[in-house]
Amino acid sequence: MIRIASAQLWVHDQDAALEFWTRKVGMEIRQDVSFDELGGFRWLTVGPPGQEDVSIVLMAIPGPPMIDAGTQDEIAALTAKGFAGTVFLTTDDCQASYDELAARGVEFTETPEQRPYGIDAGFRDPSGNSVRLTQLAPDLATA
Repeated sequence: MIRIASAQLWVHDQDAALEFWTRKVGMEIRQDVSFDELGGFRWLTVGPPGQEDVSIVLMAIPGPPMIDAGTQDEIAALTAKGFAGTVFLTTDDCQASYDELAARGVEFTETPEQRPYGIDAGFRDPSGNSVRLTQLAPDLATA
């Protein structure tokens, strides 16, 4: 059986990303390991409490020699615009989760709204990554 273990987000600053995802969104640190032999590469993951088998990799945008400086700049720019990927979080109560996260300092780009698939709101992390907070409609939540 193949299962999803992690999804990756490009982040501009791993410390700022860690602060945001743990203190404001409420994720737990799963792994935070630096490898000197790989030029200080830092493997940093967070995940939702109670869902131990899924994590988000907060990956620093690599530079030379892995990728050229121009590509590094392009990735950083696309990330800042929210085009480097979207994280989809689900909740049983979108309005309550919205209120809780907003109280912790998460700045939402979209307030909770009824959609055909449920109730949905949106925000971005400090790097610009798009995040959807969704309460699935009952028929989709049980599908």
